[in-house]
Amino acid sequence: MHDDHRPPRPRSLSTWTTRRWLRVGAALSLTVLAALGLTGAWVLQRTETISVDLVDTRSPALTSSFRLEAAMLNQETGIRGYGLTGNPEFLQPYQQGLADQATCTTRLTELLPDDPEALDDLARVETAIADWQEKIARPIAAQPQGTPSPQATGLVTDSKASFDALRTAMTAQQDRLRADRAEARDALTTTFDLRNLVFTAIAAVVALLTVLVFEGLRRGITRPLEQLGADTRRITKGEFEHAIALTGPADLRQLSADVDSMRRRLVHELAFTEEARMRLDTQAADLQRSNAELEQFAYVASHDLQEPLRKVSSFTQLLQRRYGGQLDARADQYIGFAVDGANRMQTLINDLLDFSRVGRVLNTTDEVNLEETLDRTLDALGIAIQEAGADITHDPLPALVADSTQMGMLFQNLIGNAVKFHHPGRPPHIHITAEREGPLWHFAVTDDGIGIAPEFADKVFVIFQRLHTKEAFSGSGIGLAMCRKIVEFHGGTIAVDPDHSDGTRIAFTLAARPPQDPRVTPLTGATRAGTEAEPHTP
Repeated sequence: MHDDHRPPRPRSLSTWTTRRWLRVGAALSLTVLAALGLTGAWVLQRTETISVDLVDTRSPALTSSFRLEAAMLNQETGIRGYGLTGNPEFLQPYQQGLADQATCTTRLTELLPDDPEALDDLARVETAIADWQEKIARPIAAQPQGTPSPQATGLVTDSKASFDALRTAMTAQQDRLRADRAEARDALTTTFDLRNLVFTAIAAVVALLTVLVFEGLRRGITRPLEQLGADTRRITKGEFEHAIALTGPADLRQLSADVDSMRRRLVHELAFTEEARMRLDTQAADLQRSNAELEQFAYVASHDLQEPLRKVSSFTQLLQRRYGGQLDARADQYIGFAVDGANRMQTLINDLLDFSRVGRVLNTTDEVNLEETLDRTLDALGIAIQEAGADITHDPLPALVADSTQMGMLFQNLIGNAVKFHHPGRPPHIHITAEREGPLWHFAVTDDGIGIAPEFADKVFVIFQRLHTKEAFSGSGIGLAMCRKIVEFHGGTIAVDPDHSDGTRIAFTLAARPPQDPRVTPLTGATRAGTEAEPHTP
């Protein structure tokens, strides 16, 4: 039987991920830097120790030894002068020398507590000093002042040998202190050289690690990512058949493979999308043609219906004039219904004809002064405004590049509705505002009428949608739908302001220039002539 439980083989470097490479590289770098840091810290500590010993111990000890020697020389000079002359002024250097001697010996004892050899030298110096002071200095200092004594003169003569022994002890002490200081200075120099070498090595290793890190990042991360980015940019430029190169660590190669898989999926999806787009373009063209035909049909139908409707209206009115009152009451009622229906149908067809003309026949843009447009609108609605007692105010209105006829229809419908739907027994107050924000002008027509319920705020802009019966308010239900079509044709929006509660506020926007829409084109001269010609009534 074959053994299927063989030990796993170690993973090759080709399977290492970016995270693993970074971990291993960081661990090695930190280890090397830690070792160099510890070495540098030891060198710095060693340098500081030797410097402190040299500055705080060796040099002050040698200086104190020199001061001790100077103090003894002052004592010897003062004793010699006093012994030869008896002048008490010579005792002053001697007394000062004693004080300096005590200070220097105390200082040396404090500086050299852990140096037995230096302490032995100091002990020999102190012994020699005590011997000289006992045999020479004190006896001479004890002689009476004023005149030299033969005994003092003899002691001065004998003091040379005793003081030379003191000099010998102090010279030996100073030689040892000089040697200790020179040894400490040499050790400091050696430590400085070692420190410089260590820090040079640290700098070289850091520089080498930096180069290795940057090179590793360039080869392991930057170059593969740049290659992936270059391949991706070629794909984004349209070269969808270009394959993604698999380079770098295992995870980056996996990323490249995933991107390439996505590219292949996109190629498949794009092919499907292109096919779907072609179908959609065909459907859009069919829909656009169908909409154009429907608009043309609505225009032609509403236009051509006027001739038979005019005949019906004319003959029903003639029937009413000739036979009104000659038939029974029910017949007169029927004739009235027919006349009223014909009149309302005439109004509906005229409104529908105007609605179908927006953006088709009425598509002549020019600079329009809305102040003048509003004045003409108010003149056209003069009778209704006078009968309702309406008070109409407005802000300064701008001049726009628009279709002047459509602007007049827009204001006429909005102001006419505001006048029509007012509270009974209360004159309406209507205010028109205009304010520019960026490329759009924001308008609002505000009244204090009966208002529009929030649930009908969108319904009122749908064609043939009425909120009241014809007995309550006349109209065809096309006015606000026409307003919406005019505003959208000029690149704006229109809506009922939901925050206004006392009456109705219709807010709409208009662009300073209407958008260029290739789908909205005016009828040709022949078509316009064919559709606008009024049918002849015999």
